[in-house]
Amino acid sequence: MTEQHRSQLIAAALAARQRAYAPYSKFSVGAAVLTSTGGLFLGCNIENSSYGLTICAERAAIANAVSAGNRELIALAIASAGAVTPCGACRQVMVEFAKNLPVLLIDANQTDHILETNLSVLLPDAFTGPFVL
Repeated sequence: MTEQHRSQLIAAALAARQRAYAPYSKFSVGAAVLTSTGGLFLGCNIENSSYGLTICAERAAIANAVSAGNRELIALAIASAGAVTPCGACRQVMVEFAKNLPVLLIDANQTDHILETNLSVLLPDAFTGPFVL
C-alpha cells in the first residue's frame, strides 16, 4: 500500500464515519476498503432496534466493493472512537477475501493515532473452508 493510498483510506474511513446511523449505541464507525483495481469503497455502521440486524461498517464497505465487482482487497481502514478492532463476524467476512489483509485502526478522537495491523494477527487460525457436505 502506498502512502497516498494510506492517506486516502484514512480520510475516507473518517468521512464514512460521519454518515453512520447509530441512534442506540451512539458509537459511530466508518470503514474504507481499497481494492486491486484502485477502487475505494466506503461503509458505515447502520444500527437497528433489533440489534442483531445491525450492519457493521467493515461489512458494509466490503459489500459495496463486492457489489461493484471487486473481490481482491488490498487494505482496510476503520475509524472509531478509540480505534477499536473489528468484531468477529467482520473478521470472518474479511478473511473470505484476503487472509492477510492490512488493517488500519484509526482513533477518530486523535486522528494521528493509527494502529497498523493485519488480519492474520486479528484472526489467527481463521476458518477458510470450504465446507463440504
